[in-house]
Amino acid sequence: MRGGVQYWQGEKMALNKPRYTLFKNTRYALNGLIEVTKNEKSFRLQLLLFVAGMAIACSLPIDFISKAILSVSLFIPLIAEIINSAIERTVDLVTFDHHELAKRAKDAGAALVFLSLAMLAVIWGVTLYAAFYL
Repeated sequence: MRGGVQYWQGEKMALNKPRYTLFKNTRYALNGLIEVTKNEKSFRLQLLLFVAGMAIACSLPIDFISKAILSVSLFIPLIAEIINSAIERTVDLVTFDHHELAKRAKDAGAALVFLSLAMLAVIWGVTLYAAFYL
């Protein structure tokens, strides 16, 4: 603290938070994506699903709107997996010991990923049915 102002890594802080700019926020987001990709096997598996799904969606003989729905829906499991990873890291930061609340938090994150995959399957099923049979 200098002159009544708090500093963090050389930056002024307001309410314990460093200043953010569009460029810094983008850098933090990209660092997060890189970190999750490097350290989470399940995220890499979701990325593989994403790439394969995009290739399939783009190659199907369906209208643009259906392709867009299929393509955008592929982001749902990726987002869920990032949230799950954040939950797991936060729990691990608090305790490495077995604790019932820690288990519940991690199970809830896993349920999020499971439901996101179920939602993806429903979206693809309904969209493909509408594109080919209606």
